[in-house]
Amino acid sequence: MSTPGSGVGQGRANTGGKRFISGVVEGFYGRPWTMEQRTELFKREQKWGLNTYLYAPKDDYKHRMYWRDLYSAEEAEQLIALISAAKQHDVEFIYAISPGLDITFSNPKEAAALMRKLDQVRQFGCRSFSLLFDDIETEMCAADKKAFSSFAYAQVAITNAVYQHLGDPETFLFCPTDYCAAFCTPSVLQSSYLHTVGEKLLPGIDILWTGPKVVSHKISVESIEEVSSVLRRPPVIWDNIHANDYDPQRVFLGPFKDRPTELIAKLRGVLTNPNCEFYPNFVAIHTLATWCKATADGRQRDVEMDDEEQDPCYSPQKALTLALTDWLQEFMSTDQPGGPCRPPARLKKEVSEEEPMQTDMGEGSYIPGPGENPLYTAEPLTLEDLKLLSELFYLPYEHGPTARTMLQELDWLKNHSLAAAAETDKTAEWRSRAQQFDGLCEAVVQMFNRLSNAPNRSILYDLYNYICDIKSGVGLARAYVKTLGGQARPAAQLLNTDPEPWGFRGGLSGEFQRMLPCHGNRDLFRHPLMTSVYSIRMFCPEDKMEVQRIFREMQSAGEGKVPMMMQPPLICDGLSAGEIPPSPQCALVLEDEMGVCGYALALTDAKPAAARIQRAVSDSVFQDFPSLVTIQVLPRVADPSPAKRMIGRLLSSIRSSGSRGVFCEVRHSDRRMLDLYPKLGFFKPITMAGFPQDIIAMGTSL
Repeated sequence: MSTPGSGVGQGRANTGGKRFISGVVEGFYGRPWTMEQRTELFKREQKWGLNTYLYAPKDDYKHRMYWRDLYSAEEAEQLIALISAAKQHDVEFIYAISPGLDITFSNPKEAAALMRKLDQVRQFGCRSFSLLFDDIETEMCAADKKAFSSFAYAQVAITNAVYQHLGDPETFLFCPTDYCAAFCTPSVLQSSYLHTVGEKLLPGIDILWTGPKVVSHKISVESIEEVSSVLRRPPVIWDNIHANDYDPQRVFLGPFKDRPTELIAKLRGVLTNPNCEFYPNFVAIHTLATWCKATADGRQRDVEMDDEEQDPCYSPQKALTLALTDWLQEFMSTDQPGGPCRPPARLKKEVSEEEPMQTDMGEGSYIPGPGENPLYTAEPLTLEDLKLLSELFYLPYEHGPTARTMLQELDWLKNHSLAAAAETDKTAEWRSRAQQFDGLCEAVVQMFNRLSNAPNRSILYDLYNYICDIKSGVGLARAYVKTLGGQARPAAQLLNTDPEPWGFRGGLSGEFQRMLPCHGNRDLFRHPLMTSVYSIRMFCPEDKMEVQRIFREMQSAGEGKVPMMMQPPLICDGLSAGEIPPSPQCALVLEDEMGVCGYALALTDAKPAAARIQRAVSDSVFQDFPSLVTIQVLPRVADPSPAKRMIGRLLSSIRSSGSRGVFCEVRHSDRRMLDLYPKLGFFKPITMAGFPQDIIAMGTSL
């Protein structure tokens, strides 16, 4: 069968003259695509030059769990229509069955049941088949252990028998249990399982392979040559680079990449197993089709290469632009069958000559009067919006350029936040970069708004949860940067001990992950501080200089417009400066991987320290709040939890000394500490006679 416009695999020596298999495998876990979506897929494949569809949805229960059951009359009618639709669009329909969960290989009745099922599908008009033994237990039952020397021999025996029973179909695919290099023991070249498959599987049967891993970042020519030598045939790549069934918070809209076009001459074919959601797969399938058009002589039709491209035959970025340009047209057309291909009412656009002006205003139409709010008008979706969308949801092992820039900028702004609080040599740069970051965040918001108003609702609904999630995450980061810059008080969802539910993401799964020591160590953005592990320990004399450094640094940051020397002293200043020693068992330091990043000090009896700076405080105040605490943490400690734990331990020690209450002091100009103390959950403002007006006292009873 020839495929119009494919231009691949014709007469390649490695395929024995067979056509190069290129297309889509519906092999993910989750809700299968609908029959209408599959028919739409066939149209796209034909248009873009792909030639194959492998039917293998894991959650079609008669494909996998109840593989023995024959299809009902209604199900048969649907499959017949689907197989016919594939033929109409020159797409080879391969029916896959996955009996490995519970098959007894040595039982002739099991082999008969498998053949009976495939005979039924053959009656539907299907001529190409696949047996899948992926994602199953490798331990054979007792009966099979008596009949076969290994699991590989059992699989090969039944696969060969089925293949011959079906009359040696031209296309017959076998998926091994060890379907990637990571599963091979001890290696691909030394895998007894793969060697058995390669030696004993009939030569007309092709073998599926995912590459070095289940989801392979890169697939090299060398790795394919290695596995081909063991399998004694070139594999068909089952490519999971765009699969997202393992992570419900990610969808992949980046280009097919990191597979050199030299592979085409080394493979039997490539099938992409893409996102669970049908409509977002436009980019994955479109860019695969562009990759497949790379010709053996090092040229590629329709795509011009830049000098800096590593692959002279394929440019992922240009392939992505081609795909997004075509996708934009789908976004801008209505998704109702037979509906008009035009944007909905009030979408900004030029009036076309073909569209008559609407003159029937009707009762529902409204024209605002003078001084009233204008009608909301949706901005049209642009190619730049789709490029941004793709870069935010790029590929499993990398973010797109804009996403990387946003992470780098947020990391820099966070680590240089002192420049926002006080004039330094980096203050102007900080403000400029904060403004640029805000602009990037605004672009995400505008992209969300325009996507939400796009006419094709089917695409939108497949993307909606993802774009809502990224809009929320960007909003939190945007609010945090504005808070660092003093443009706003901390938003309610930031550093809040009682946030709204959208302020903490991920549900139970997220909580499990955050409890693990490696959480964050596999972030795609490698350079920011990862999720930190903090330790709280008792203060020792060697910590004195570090505490003094943090005190001076934070004192300078909170200085404000009035120089510190012109502000009234705090009782606790002497404690932080090392002039007054803390009470026994009442000094703690906070450490992260970079060193000491905070401290909490206390005096169980604050009277002598108050007298030292000639602070007049009534005895009645000291009777209720005899003890004094002070706490400081560096800005890099964005999570308030370590500070809360530290102050909790300190208050417990003070309570053990017999104290009735504790107070702390904060200057009016120190916005950061005014925000921090209430978030610790212990302190509330109190009235203390004798305190200067620009010093606020907070206290708690013990």
